[in-house]
Amino acid sequence: MITISAKSAQRHQLEPIKLDAYKPLREVVSEALRQAIKDGVLKPGERLMEIQLAEELGVSRTPIREAIRKLELEGFVVMVPRRGAYVADISLKDVAQVFEIRGALEELAAGLAAERITPDELEYLERILVEINEYIDNDDFDKIVDADVRFHDVLYHASRNQRLVDILNNLREQMLRFRSISMHYPGRLAATWEEHRQLVENIADHNSSLARKVAKKHMENSEKTLLKGIRKDKESARQIHALFPHKQEQP
Repeated sequence: MITISAKSAQRHQLEPIKLDAYKPLREVVSEALRQAIKDGVLKPGERLMEIQLAEELGVSRTPIREAIRKLELEGFVVMVPRRGAYVADISLKDVAQVFEIRGALEELAAGLAAERITPDELEYLERILVEINEYIDNDDFDKIVDADVRFHDVLYHASRNQRLVDILNNLREQMLRFRSISMHYPGRLAATWEEHRQLVENIADHNSSLARKVAKKHMENSEKTLLKGIRKDKESARQIHALFPHKQEQP
């Protein structure tokens, strides 16, 4: 069953895209739709209407159609026979499997970083920690997200293992659409900052063993928080659908 919630029907419109002379239009459109899915503007289970998306982005239907096909191959979109394209949902089992893999690799990256990080990279991590703490105090979610991405980018590259970096970035991409659920969960931002602080402290001491342990615990806590948030959202959706059964669509 594909379910369209009242919440998704009232989403904010997408911003018209800015043309890039160096990229094909279909690629620019793909990036815009992919980012909208990651940011939660286009939500899991939401139907992708070509005409509506074309009007919002200021393009024709052709690049929209091509972008949807591309996003289907990437796993961001699913095609339902005789119904159309929908933003792909992700099950609790999918989340658990991704974290099972990512947890082991984050642990490895932290251990390698403790052995191989440069003084400049360490200083940058420490500065990002200060930034994030200020952004948390100001409740500036967008800047928190940007700083968190930079933090992990530096940490991954400090491992000096490009294949590991590529795999971790791919796994992180798969979870980005749920970033808002995790970060807005009560108390999670402060806990994340403290876990990052402990991680940097052990990396600075070049204590690979403790850095691995902190990274492992950080991923376990992140997974628990995200699963709680997803369950809470799914329960809220069920309550909405019980109140508004006409919002449900059967394939």
